[in-house]
Amino acid sequence: QLEVLGGTEHVPALQSSAEFVRVGRGEDNDLVLPVFHVSGEHLRIVLAGDRYFAQDLRSTNGSRLRRGDEQFDLSMQVGRETALASGDVLLLGDAERPVQVRVTVDDEPDDDGARIVSLRKLEELADVERGVSAEVLKALYEAQKEIGATLELDALVDVVSLHVFRFVGRATHVTVALSEDEEGTPGGRYVPVGSRVRGGQGAGAVPITRSVFRKVVAERAAVLAADARREVGETASIMGARITSTIGVPLWSGASILGVLQVDNRELSGVFRERDLDVVALLAQTASQAFERSRLFTRLRAAEDSQRKENAYLKKREESRRQGAILGESMPMRRLFEQLRKVVNTRVTVLVEGETGTGKELIASAVHYWSERRERLFVAQNCAAMPENLLESELFGHKKGSFTGAYEDKKGLFELAHGGTLFLDEVGEMPANLQAKLLRVLQEGEIRPVGAPRTLKVDTRIVAATHRDLEKEVAEGRFREDLFYRLKVFPLRVPPMRERHEDIPLLAVHFLRRYAQEFGRDITGFSQQAMEMLQAYKWPGNVRELENEVQRLVIQVDDENFVQPEHLSPKIRQVENVLDRVHPTKGTLREMMDQVERWVLIEALKDHGNNKSQTARTLGITREGLHKKLKGFGIG
Repeated sequence: QLEVLGGTEHVPALQSSAEFVRVGRGEDNDLVLPVFHVSGEHLRIVLAGDRYFAQDLRSTNGSRLRRGDEQFDLSMQVGRETALASGDVLLLGDAERPVQVRVTVDDEPDDDGARIVSLRKLEELADVERGVSAEVLKALYEAQKEIGATLELDALVDVVSLHVFRFVGRATHVTVALSEDEEGTPGGRYVPVGSRVRGGQGAGAVPITRSVFRKVVAERAAVLAADARREVGETASIMGARITSTIGVPLWSGASILGVLQVDNRELSGVFRERDLDVVALLAQTASQAFERSRLFTRLRAAEDSQRKENAYLKKREESRRQGAILGESMPMRRLFEQLRKVVNTRVTVLVEGETGTGKELIASAVHYWSERRERLFVAQNCAAMPENLLESELFGHKKGSFTGAYEDKKGLFELAHGGTLFLDEVGEMPANLQAKLLRVLQEGEIRPVGAPRTLKVDTRIVAATHRDLEKEVAEGRFREDLFYRLKVFPLRVPPMRERHEDIPLLAVHFLRRYAQEFGRDITGFSQQAMEMLQAYKWPGNVRELENEVQRLVIQVDDENFVQPEHLSPKIRQVENVLDRVHPTKGTLREMMDQVERWVLIEALKDHGNNKSQTARTLGITREGLHKKLKGFGIG
């Protein structure tokens, strides 16, 4: 019963035995509260098992529950339901002047005075088959095999109901209620998961007969109540359904009650017999295990589905991040992209060369994500980050007991990346022993896990990277020559920042937007002078150094402001002194610019030991263009 105590007038009390009671301002609610601060669909009361629960429906002004001197905020328990008891007062809407609704729960009387036809304790259920004929036992055995082979919850309710109707001629309805608590803790909540009607596909919501239900759970017993309208109690659920007899049998696992199997006769004549109780109890023994397996199967499948969706999302996000992170419009980067497109859909090994911080792993990931292997794994391993014995196990895997601490079999990265790509970063740091094993993988396509008696075939593409000069390492005996030639089938050189100054604005703006979004900042952009200083700096740490600098700027600069020269690191602001060092003589703009350009050319030649090819690459011009400029300025 719901009785309005205050907050609105002329609202009659509501009495209901329905499984769902809706409360709100809307006219289609069961209890209509015509108050503006109550939401259209404000609150729902749910009957589950033998208890009522209240759930706030994300109302605008919230719901609270007052129980004695305590008060609970139902709005803070989104998606959860709160058990109700007689005397509780619901406070709905505005906190200062809420609509007050008193709850009265019609607790059914105990069944001590009822004439229970038969009651079987759990420990007695194992013996009930002694009173069942051999013919029926044989048929039950076949039914139990079918029940035990069913995993889907809805299908299991169908199968159990089918066989109940088959063996119990007077049964008209079957309902299964399962505990929400996976452990079947006493006092927990039981929720109907399926009802079936003889001759029909299903019954929407068949109410649980609470008096019998309570007896089954409390006594941990199978209960047969004859002429339930008189013997079990004049309850609303029984009278409304016009049940003349009912059977309630526990579904159990060890000491836990997992649920209740309820079988009803809703006809005007005919009652169940003890033989019916025995047959349903025998079916319940197998059904108990089947429902436990079904619940576990449903939970595992939901977890697997969630994991699959999460993996797909993360993979898509990673692929998008990898593909979108390689930025560059300079000529050196265009040449690199052209080389990438030529090699991605081949099986050849790729060696990515470049200085530290140039983005070699991004290029390696592009080899994978731009290729037909993109649906399989891309796995990266830094060869300098682990000692030799751990690196061998990480790459090739190991068998249980192959060394101290090998408590179970472990797949190596080569096996995990089967069909995909394995990126070996800093391959120049790999120990000589592992170099020989890597060579075998490249030659034979086979790996041998540590302690394994046989080899495994793998289809794993290798992309390696190093900042070292491997030719020099080979000459000095620190790297195998045969492995060097196997790795350097198709080398890709990632240009340093000093060779791609045109890309600095593109990269700087990209990093600024990325970290502003990540840190929740609103930085307007770079001032022209600040951007010119970024372009004039040589960036010895390459893209990584630029990224770190922009990350620091996002933290330092105030919202809705531009990055100014004074925000830049001192080493970058040193370019402010360039004009002071050049000190061009007064003249036309063209004459002064020629003096600056001549000084830049001379300094660049000095930096590269007069190597004109390196100088041209650094300045982003061709060798012929450099020669033309040097000749024009009279520089030998």
